Amino acid sequence: MANSVIFLPLLGSSLIILLFVSGGILKPAMGASEQGTWCIPRPSTSEQTLVDNINFVCTIVDCSLIQEGGACFYPSNLLNHASVAMNLYYQKQGRHSWNCDFKKSGVIVVTDPSYGECKFEFSY
Repeated sequence: MANSVIFLPLLGSSLIILLFVSGGILKPAMGASEQGTWCIPRPSTSEQTLVDNINFVCTIVDCSLIQEGGACFYPSNLLNHASVAMNLYYQKQGRHSWNCDFKKSGVIVVTDPSYGECKFEFSY
């Protein structure tokens, strides 16, 4: 019991010293609010809705990643291209749930959908 009484003030003092030594830039570990999230289409989304989503998004953000020669062109299919485009929009608009709605065709995931050279944008 006596050891724990001495330990607590020592721990508190150590943390304060560490804060000053670090220049006051201690950052908490990544928490739920900083967890990575990405927006992709629901697997059941119709082809027409995927096309509509791509067309809408690509008028607002740069979709060169899904154009021929872009890092995310292959596999060249609507689901892949819509995933990249919808995520670009979601990230650029501030990662709010409503920025991944796309008339109920989008879903937010916490597993990075990047593959090969195709890196899905992420910010927090």
